[in-house]
Amino acid sequence: MSEDTFLSEPHTHVPHAAEPQAPEAHAHDNHTHGEVQGRKAGVVIASTRAAAGIYEDETGPVITDWLTEHGFQAYPPMVVPDGESVGAAIRALLTQHPAVVITSGGTGLSPDDRTPDVTQPLLDREIPGIMEAIRRAGAAKTPLAALSRGYAGAAGRTFIINLPGSPKGVMDGLSVLDPLIGHLCDQLEGRNGH
Repeated sequence: MSEDTFLSEPHTHVPHAAEPQAPEAHAHDNHTHGEVQGRKAGVVIASTRAAAGIYEDETGPVITDWLTEHGFQAYPPMVVPDGESVGAAIRALLTQHPAVVITSGGTGLSPDDRTPDVTQPLLDREIPGIMEAIRRAGAAKTPLAALSRGYAGAAGRTFIINLPGSPKGVMDGLSVLDPLIGHLCDQLEGRNGH
């Protein structure tokens, strides 16, 4: 299945990633330092059971709400089975040139937890400090946070991050991104203001 087909063909558990509503005219052109208004974002949920319809994904709505609250135009979450399907979903989103792609799930040590393994080859540059901060924030609540193998980095001008599969782990990760996301997107776009 081609990457364009992956985004454009409806699938039972992978919502059609339709183009988000267009921003107001020239919203991106009037962008100021640290703002994200008008930027696109994608969400990939790695869960074999949620993709099979065994249970409803809980992290996609949390991430999408956070993105919307931060001014992003979020594509509908793509819920895919663990493994290579995650990599295919990320590659499909990258063809749309989003500012951000956030994954949730598949970052642990189970044999099918492969999200970091399919993400790392897509990164041009890793941003290890972000994952260090996320693990540190999570470790304050549970020692199991140290077991997360996620990556954060850049694929061209797109920021990609792997968050855990639990709603609490996602919220911990997003709280670390809160003060960073606008400046991070600015820097990836070459608008560092320095």
